[in-house]
Amino acid sequence: MIAKVGAVAPDFESQAYFPKGEVKKIKLSDYRGKWVILVFYPADFTFVCPTELVDIAKIYDEIKGLNSEVFGISVDTVYSHKVWQEIELSKMVQGGLPYPLVSDLGGKIGQMYGVYDENLGLDLRGTFIIDPDGVIQSIEINNASVGRKADELLRKLKAFNYVRETGGVEVCPASWEPGKNTLKPSIEKAGKVYEECKS
Repeated sequence: MIAKVGAVAPDFESQAYFPKGEVKKIKLSDYRGKWVILVFYPADFTFVCPTELVDIAKIYDEIKGLNSEVFGISVDTVYSHKVWQEIELSKMVQGGLPYPLVSDLGGKIGQMYGVYDENLGLDLRGTFIIDPDGVIQSIEINNASVGRKADELLRKLKAFNYVRETGGVEVCPASWEPGKNTLKPSIEKAGKVYEECKS
C-alpha cells in the first residue's frame, strides 16, 4: 500500500519516544477521530531537521487545539531520539519537543509513504496531513537540503478543517486564512471566480 492523497493512510505500528521520557508502541489507526500530521525527517543530530521540528513545537498548542496530533518520524532508534531531545532539542525549545518521535528502523514506514531514499538509507522531508477518517488530505515532500515552514502546515490544517466542517460545500482559495473569503463551487461560478477575487 502506497500513500496517496484521497486514500486511507497506510497503517503502521512502531515504537515512539514521548515527551517526559516515555517509550510506547503506537499504531496510526488508534488515532482515528483525530487529525494526524506525520513529519518525516532524515535523521537525529543533523542540521536542518532540528530547526523544522522546533518550528512545529512553537505552534504545537495551536495544532493540538485543532483536535490534531503530530508525530516526527526518522530511521533513528528511540534511544537516539531520547538523547537528541536531552542534548540539543531541549536547548532550542523549552522542555524539548512536546510531541512524540517515532522510530522507523529500516525505513519501512517511509517506504509505505514514498519518502524513503534507499541510496541514503534515510527518510526525506515528507509531511502528511491525515483527517479523522484516516484519509490523506495533503502530501508535501522536500529533498533533504530544504526545510519546511510550520506556519504553512498550520494554515493548511486550518483550511482542511474548515472544508471538512462545511461538508465540502466551501473550498479555500490560495493563501486562505481563517476569516477570509472562501468559494462555493457551482456551475454558475465557472469562469467567474475573478468576480469573487477582486481586491
